[in-house]
Amino acid sequence: MLDKSRLLNIYRKMLEIRYFEEKVFELFGRNLIPGTIHLYTGQEAVAVGVCLALHPQDYITSTHRGHGHAIAKGARLDRIMAEILGKKTGYCKGKGGSMHIADFDVGMLGATAVVGSALPIASGAGLSIKLRGTSQVVACFFGDGASNQGTFHEGINMAAIWNLPVLFVCENNFYAMGTRQSSVMLIENIAERAVAYGIPGITVDGNDVLAVYEAALKAAKRAREGKGPTLLECRTYRQRGHSRFDAATYRPKEEVEAWLKKDPLKRFQAKIIDMGIIKMDEVYQIEQDVIKILEDAVIFAMESPFPEPAEALKDIYA
Repeated sequence: MLDKSRLLNIYRKMLEIRYFEEKVFELFGRNLIPGTIHLYTGQEAVAVGVCLALHPQDYITSTHRGHGHAIAKGARLDRIMAEILGKKTGYCKGKGGSMHIADFDVGMLGATAVVGSALPIASGAGLSIKLRGTSQVVACFFGDGASNQGTFHEGINMAAIWNLPVLFVCENNFYAMGTRQSSVMLIENIAERAVAYGIPGITVDGNDVLAVYEAALKAAKRAREGKGPTLLECRTYRQRGHSRFDAATYRPKEEVEAWLKKDPLKRFQAKIIDMGIIKMDEVYQIEQDVIKILEDAVIFAMESPFPEPAEALKDIYA
């Protein structure tokens, strides 16, 4: 059982992600963010639950919907915000934007906008760990749509045959952009595909942060013991459209309402209140603390300079 301080940290981290994404949504509406955005609202329990099971020196790989992963792994809100706003003080000096945040200092190997591309990268990082003989693991986040890509097979198969320490985390929100899972797969649980690679496949409630944590902890322990990868499917739901311009009208109203009642943040808040871990006045104080940190992050990003045009060809590889 997790102690009070860790339970409160879980709540704070989920709150940071939720409030961060709501602020990004607002700033985009004010035309302050170039490009588009893919918000993590509603999936907070997956990133926080998985990253809670990791060590500081462990790695993660991410997706186009990666703000939550970066925050859960310990990246700074101000530098993430600066990157999203295209500022020089951002993690990639304003050149990567919303879909390409990386922070090697906390083990965030980077987000990539190409669907399914992080799986082979994660296996490569896992091979690096095995060759160096460390006790690290890699958590690779991807969506249900990526599980139909060839890179899904290639990345997991390589990790399986070489016993690499990788935790493949499928965030199944049931819609690959606007395509429902049931229209492109005959199986209900994506974790069933693990049998083809001879590795464990686990399906959990992705809106229950403690269920995600327990499953990820077990998978990480197995990987550290040299027993190879695990495919962990977290069934969750994004509360907004695929991107900022997607009204998500393809989703039935009743379905959306049902999932909103299973909001991971509200569920965990109710749980720790019922457990006597926290009272409503403490909830309010944590909320105010997070709001203040986020306000400071926005000020930092807004006051930061844009990169100079002459910097466009710096920090690249050819």
